[in-house]
Amino acid sequence: MSRIASTFSQLKQAHKKALIPFITAGDPQPELTLPLMHALVQGGADIIELGVPFSDPMADGPTVQRASERALAQGMSLRRVLALVSGFREADAATPIVLMGYANPIESYGIKAFAQDAKRAGVDGVLVVDYPPEECADFAAAMKQVGLDPIFLLSPTSTTQRYAQVAALGSGYLYYVSLKGVTGAGHLDLTEVAQKIPEIRALVSMPVGVGFGIRDAETAAKIAALADAVVVGSRIIEEIEASEPQEAPARVQALLAGFRLAIDGGDAS
Repeated sequence: MSRIASTFSQLKQAHKKALIPFITAGDPQPELTLPLMHALVQGGADIIELGVPFSDPMADGPTVQRASERALAQGMSLRRVLALVSGFREADAATPIVLMGYANPIESYGIKAFAQDAKRAGVDGVLVVDYPPEECADFAAAMKQVGLDPIFLLSPTSTTQRYAQVAALGSGYLYYVSLKGVTGAGHLDLTEVAQKIPEIRALVSMPVGVGFGIRDAETAAKIAALADAVVVGSRIIEEIEASEPQEAPARVQALLAGFRLAIDGGDAS
């Protein structure tokens, strides 16, 4: 059983939901990425989504774009991201790591070489924003061949045909984009999420994570009542931006602990 599948199985047995924070590798400084990742785990992360910086993102709002720009300015690359994952694995063999990014760096690297090196580094899943399922059967097969989970996005405008494609190609979990917009937007419609998730579950058996627009613990708790996982990204990066570099891990850990408490049913106020 993969680390991702094992994590969701354990959470289900404990009647808990997954908390999946996102940070961008190399932001604010490459040497802070590992301390931030460990701080996320200490704050209650079940899975970490690690962003691969890219110069021309299509789904990222301004907060995540700034993080990518800072990381790229310091020489962050896909190869260096994999080295960071290897470094994380020296101290943490349990927490699943999902790389989230765009197709261009992976294709430049070479899909088969990337799959092998990512697996060797300790990556568990890969979410490529601009790889729609109908166009990447070969990519999904290459990931699965080495034991990586190809993770796909669904959105409020996705059709039942797209649900079926994701069910056939994806594994690990699926990422439901909770709004029509980019990361960090503030107009999440909980009513629409509540309507869509049962439709998705009727056709897709894997766990459903919800992200985009989750900016506070109260909203996270409401999403956790509907979905299997809550994904938080831009709010964490804002905390990093507002921190002195040496203070960022502790502040991120405290922020995430509030989300953890809320989705577990506690009072994070």
